[in-house]
Amino acid sequence: MFPKTGNTFQNVGKKPNTQIEYRDAIWIALTSELGGTHQAAKTTMRWTGVSERTARNWISGTHAPAGEHLVELMRNSDAVLSAVLALAGRREAHAFARLDLVRTELQAMLDAIDVIEDYRTPILD
Repeated sequence: MFPKTGNTFQNVGKKPNTQIEYRDAIWIALTSELGGTHQAAKTTMRWTGVSERTARNWISGTHAPAGEHLVELMRNSDAVLSAVLALAGRREAHAFARLDLVRTELQAMLDAIDVIEDYRTPILD
């Protein structure tokens, strides 16, 4: 047998996210949004369909979700969506996605102000 003498290439540029960074990002996102209580595990179970043990592992930061479970968490949790986009270096994508929600909420507030002003305006006959 000949020893391996091939070239090794260094990862030039940004270093990819490690499993630990990913796990910690999900853990921080879940606990910031749901807390670390039993109810947080129940909510996570409802969102993803996983067992209680799996949900507790995600919330405690010992394991991280993969595949379809991550997609379900992103669908239900803005904090997880934001964390994943940050790991991908796409923070601006989350800002653009939230713009529609902010616009809708702002329009609802303006409508409420209009109703209040109409209520306060005296009717002159």
